Amino acid sequence: MKRVAAVTIALGLLAGAPARGAAGSLSAAEIVARNEAARGGLEAWRKVETMVWIGHVESARAPAPRMPFELDQKRPNRTRLQLDAMSDRSFRVFDGTRGFKVRSIQGRPQVQPYSPQELLYARAGHGIDGPLIDSAAKGTTVTLEGEDEVEGRRAHHLKVHLAAGGAEEVWVDAETFLDVRYDRFADGPGGATRRVSVRYGDWRTVDGLKLPFLIETGGAPGTTPDRMRLERVMVNARLEDTRFATPAGPRPSGDRARMRIALPSGAPTGAGAPRGATSR
Repeated sequence: MKRVAAVTIALGLLAGAPARGAAGSLSAAEIVARNEAARGGLEAWRKVETMVWIGHVESARAPAPRMPFELDQKRPNRTRLQLDAMSDRSFRVFDGTRGFKVRSIQGRPQVQPYSPQELLYARAGHGIDGPLIDSAAKGTTVTLEGEDEVEGRRAHHLKVHLAAGGAEEVWVDAETFLDVRYDRFADGPGGATRRVSVRYGDWRTVDGLKLPFLIETGGAPGTTPDRMRLERVMVNARLEDTRFATPAGPRPSGDRARMRIALPSGAPTGAGAPRGATSR
């Protein structure tokens, strides 16, 4: 089976200096506050304990053009991603401490632990909110790098300095104050560092929260980006901790161990069961 393309996933109120830049411009703290308001408000996000995304992934590099997925998340930092590619079902499960990649082959689960790099990234995840919302509580700081044009629109360019070290970048639309792009750095082939860029679109309201129903990664000139399209979102439904437990099973070997799925980075993600949860 072909290797499934990595589909990247995972948004505050602490900026560097509150001083303004050019006359009349907004500070990083003000941009983050407006982003929180545009996304539904900080207090509303703090009430979210679980969230579920259901949809499909589109990738030219995948064994099937359309792969259904379900992404579950529960605070503080538990995630479970299920991806169905033809007759093959795969999972990525993180219980807040340990992570496992699970693939069902002829009805038997094949289990492989996260690599050290995958564990490092999962443990530093932003949780349901993403890099900007409630960033002060997460120990991150945000600075304003300037203004850029993204997809033909003016956007504020922010740098998010992580409590554990390192930095990520976020672009916020200057009119809507919704996220339009998120960049992080990841380990590439041979240990080289590569930039992973994620773009957001099709924003919809679910239970008062604003969420992107389209997430794109990749898409270099001449190529088609990988797309994660949401079809349904459920907020604050019951989700047992056992859903994030590691299933027993033999470890994979050879080509069958090569299928990799990565959580989308930089957007709110989640888990649950229905609470009236369709977009509107």
